[in-house]
Amino acid sequence: MTNTFVTLQQILEARQRLAGVSRSTPLDQSETFSEMTGCQVFFKLENLQKTGSFKLRGAYNKIAALGREAANGVVAASAGNHAQGVAFAASRAGIPATIVMPEGAPITKVQATEAYGAKVVLKGQVYDEAFAAAEEIQRQSGAVFVHAFDDPLVIAGQGTVGLELLEELPDVEAVLVPIGGGGLISGVGCAIKEQKPNVQIIGVQAAAAPSMLEACRTGKVQELKSAYTIADGIAVRRPGQLTFDMVRKYVDQIVTVDDEEIAWSILMLLERSKLVVEGAGAVGLAALLYKKCGLAGKKVAIVLSGGNIDVNVVSIIIERGLVKAGRYLRLRTVITDKPGSLQRLVGCLAQSGANIISIAHDRIKPNVPLKQAEVEISLETRNHQHIEQIVETMHKMGYGVEILK
Repeated sequence: MTNTFVTLQQILEARQRLAGVSRSTPLDQSETFSEMTGCQVFFKLENLQKTGSFKLRGAYNKIAALGREAANGVVAASAGNHAQGVAFAASRAGIPATIVMPEGAPITKVQATEAYGAKVVLKGQVYDEAFAAAEEIQRQSGAVFVHAFDDPLVIAGQGTVGLELLEELPDVEAVLVPIGGGGLISGVGCAIKEQKPNVQIIGVQAAAAPSMLEACRTGKVQELKSAYTIADGIAVRRPGQLTFDMVRKYVDQIVTVDDEEIAWSILMLLERSKLVVEGAGAVGLAALLYKKCGLAGKKVAIVLSGGNIDVNVVSIIIERGLVKAGRYLRLRTVITDKPGSLQRLVGCLAQSGANIISIAHDRIKPNVPLKQAEVEISLETRNHQHIEQIVETMHKMGYGVEILK
């Protein structure tokens, strides 16, 4: 194992540097999710942190400690949140920042990073390819590289989340933390375990990007072939060596959740708690909702690590979530092309208690018989049983029904 482990003292020093810069984010108890999961659930709201995620803590701690070493500026690679943290910190320090982001990075994160004054370079399809490009820029420019996770000062900054959490909830029994490269869970694990060793630290990864889990399983850091997930903030193919060593020391368990579970958790947080959380930030709740870690009856804190999610993604998640819950239905049917036919169909739907969101009537499609018209309808429904009642009512009135996915 490496001898450069981050210490509790370094995390305490990081908190001093961050005083007046980062927010001490709220710890919010959720009665709704406590009832749903059988645990006492508390959310550490890092989605309300400046720049929209915990990443500000580590980036600022690193840059603030550099001093004159950063005269040529800083360079970083990021899927989005670290980019904003570095850009913010560099702006405060009065030094230039260049951030390399994957070409598919959410436009909101790109724009936010530029708004903090950084130069953004789009390169590669995933974080790891952006990282390689950032290293080349660093070699050419002489700027200081600010690693997103595998850096003691960055990890120490992230560890201040754990300090706050333990002060706010001294009797916490388990903490669920997202894992991408491992910087957050390394810092949080150190901050908590060094003070209360009996607290369970549980890491959560996207099932499509389980790089740290694989490293722990095989005993060495390796690169995954791919890491495509809705949780772009933790889509890391290769975790850090320092973070790997710290995870083995401080983390009790790593579990995974798939993209459908993540998407549903984003929607539930939005609807039930009025919290906007990105994919990476929702994985801890997903692990609890889908019973991945056996914490029934325990006092559990979940780090909601960020809230920088593209509104277009939110729209898709909402629509898919409504379909999954039976609260949205798209269907196609054929009616006769004569006056009153559409009115009769609408009356049938009104009789079944469905609310029409949109309707498209087409009588010139090549595959629609003459004197008939195809109708596609989007409906607001109550649940799956209601959908079955609608389809049954339509069948009784002579309509053929095709449910559209």
